[in-house]
Amino acid sequence: MMTNPITDQKPVMLRVMEKKTENTGFATLFFEYSLPFRPGRFIMVWIPGLDEKPYTISLHDQDRFAVTIEAKGIFSKKALTLEKGDLIGIRGPFGNGFEIKPGQSAAVVAGGCGMAPLATLADHLPDITTFIHGARSKEFILFPGRFSVPREFCTDDGSLGHKGLVTDLLEKNIVLGKHFDMVYACGPEIMMYKVFELCETHGIPCQVSLERYMRCGFGVCGACVCGKQVVCKDGPVFHSRDLRKMKDFNTKALLKSGKEVDLSQYFSWRCQ
Repeated sequence: MMTNPITDQKPVMLRVMEKKTENTGFATLFFEYSLPFRPGRFIMVWIPGLDEKPYTISLHDQDRFAVTIEAKGIFSKKALTLEKGDLIGIRGPFGNGFEIKPGQSAAVVAGGCGMAPLATLADHLPDITTFIHGARSKEFILFPGRFSVPREFCTDDGSLGHKGLVTDLLEKNIVLGKHFDMVYACGPEIMMYKVFELCETHGIPCQVSLERYMRCGFGVCGACVCGKQVVCKDGPVFHSRDLRKMKDFNTKALLKSGKEVDLSQYFSWRCQ
């Protein structure tokens, strides 16, 4: 009998190799494991006796990888209490990652913990023209000093760089005449929607990484649908050609119960 390597996949049990506290509420867990990976894909992380949740890979080498977690709900707060030697299970990686074409000038736009999936992308992109990173305040900037490409920062409180939105800086760069063949973005969905609108106005293709409630990771349960797209299987990275047809982008999402709610209600629930 033939087996499906995705749906028949059982968790691989790994021990935490290292834990790095990034700032208040964020930590990165490192694991020694050779994981096939493309920037933008994700894994399902299982804490025995608790639950399983999707996380992007924030660092990837030949024989190790890392996930960066923000303490928001019960699962993520528990994950941040894990220490070296603690055991978790992983499945994956799943989904479609970012399309990368060498020779294309690119802008990378990260909002808050949206820096995590964009970090491995930035490690692989040879032609980043503009790298924008926004956060609540200076202390919430992830991975300071990691990248060779300088970042343009903005913060809600003005403690670092521009006081305001990442889209302010993206629009400023476009108006100043910078050419982008592609814009990559991840962060709050309203931010990504504004990036998409800005790119549409100026005729620039973009790719964004969406978040929805993912239960299975491979498109069977239907919990993460966004319009006609199944985020875990068709995404989580979507090109502007897909976003134009996604009526639920920046509007609707499903709760764990399957109830459709406004996006603001969904993210309030996800933070519980």
